[in-house]
Amino acid sequence: MVDLSPSELRLLIAVETTGSFTAAGREVGLSQSAVSHAVRESERRVGAVLFERGRRGATPTPAGERALVHARQILRQLELLRSEARGAASGSISGVVRVAAFRTAAAHLLPPVLDRLTTRFPELRPQVLVVPELGRGTAGEVADGRADLAIATLDDHAELPGLRHGDLVTEPYLLVHPAHHPDPRGLPLLDWPENCSSYTRHWWATQDWLPPRRLEVADDSVVLSMVAQGIGIAILPRLTVLTPPPGVTVVDLGPGRPTRRLVHVTTGAARHSLAVRELIRELRTSVAPA
Repeated sequence: MVDLSPSELRLLIAVETTGSFTAAGREVGLSQSAVSHAVRESERRVGAVLFERGRRGATPTPAGERALVHARQILRQLELLRSEARGAASGSISGVVRVAAFRTAAAHLLPPVLDRLTTRFPELRPQVLVVPELGRGTAGEVADGRADLAIATLDDHAELPGLRHGDLVTEPYLLVHPAHHPDPRGLPLLDWPENCSSYTRHWWATQDWLPPRRLEVADDSVVLSMVAQGIGIAILPRLTVLTPPPGVTVVDLGPGRPTRRLVHVTTGAARHSLAVRELIRELRTSVAPA
């Protein structure tokens, strides 16, 4: 068996990204026929069809999806080989570190962390991908080779096959309602799609004081804005209400309140990267109790 070269792996990713052999060819400077030949040769070496060809372009087969995950991870390890070797020679850290985070983590946790990290290592270039915590969420970006590290939410007994994770912080949920409203519990309860895990559902089911009327909106930032406008009340994680807008009252829910577990997620290989290790160190410092 002959291994695929980095250029062949990049070509497969270009086909996936652009959705066609022609567009991939424009991206890498090859003709459509040359791309088609190269993909067929890669499929012959792998021993499986990687792309479905059709009038609408090229779509990865199940075998292709798995191959592309490994292609991204292999190419990333080659990038890390170069940047880590240069860093070891210079005594610094350089290159790209890719972070996937859900919106509130990207907005509130990452800015001071990345500021400190790039102050210490000016040649390091963080790239942040904001991903909703739905389905495979931010951890899925790491699993698919699109991110080196993710900030994710995780149930206490959940597993992340093939990935490594470590705790960052467990944050409480808080009650928010319009300030000075005469009867806030008479308003509907505002909800959002990312708030669909067991973190709050079981707790909500046992709270007979919560209003039965529910409204679902786009995300927790919209929820907070609607609370400020007097439209409803909400149960929100602390990160969302670090800087509540005017017109919002934040109330601690006391003992037994729901919580949300935040973790960092990476792969076994990426966790050895100096950039990832320093990023984890800064994240832990940022969330550590004062």
